[in-house]
Amino acid sequence: MKVTVYSDYVCPFCYLGKHPLEEALKEVENVEVEWKPFQLRPEGSEPLSPNSSYIQQGWKFGVQPLAEKLGVEMILPTMDPHPSTKKAHRGFLFANEHGKGSEYAQAVLAGFWTKGKEIGDVNVLADIAENLGLDRASFIDACSSTSYDHSIQNPSFINAVPSFIIGDTVLQGVQSKEAFIQALNNQKQVEQSSLSCDIDGNC
Repeated sequence: MKVTVYSDYVCPFCYLGKHPLEEALKEVENVEVEWKPFQLRPEGSEPLSPNSSYIQQGWKFGVQPLAEKLGVEMILPTMDPHPSTKKAHRGFLFANEHGKGSEYAQAVLAGFWTKGKEIGDVNVLADIAENLGLDRASFIDACSSTSYDHSIQNPSFINAVPSFIIGDTVLQGVQSKEAFIQALNNQKQVEQSSLSCDIDGNC
């Protein structure tokens, strides 16, 4: 069974949203989490300043109370503006090819939202990749190349992140552990019911 997660590293709710999922996965076995890139502010979009009233209000009245409710420690990174995530997504696709996609995605999210790392800087990303056992020079080449860009096209069926796809169910935003458990168990029943043979012996 698989959960596909569309997220962007500068989305605070993407960092928050993974925690209830992780709690749910402690109670539902044999679930694979597949991360997918989604760029909230593609090239040409106006970058966001953490000092803008939009971000400050969103942090004070949305992100911070939710983080406290979930017991998640995080900070509002102070670099101004917040970085583009194109290079970080390229790095994810490289890491994913080498079996480190999930670890990389979570490390970049945590690096930004708990330590305020400049994740638009290739060398900062390379430090993360190297700590995961990836080749630094090859990683930097991947982040600086456009060869992965065809895989960073935002799909039309995703209009908000985080989005969690479990079978035919799409959960958007920060969900409760219970919501994930229900969706996962429902999908497990669907998959189990499809494992059958008809009266003609077709399986």
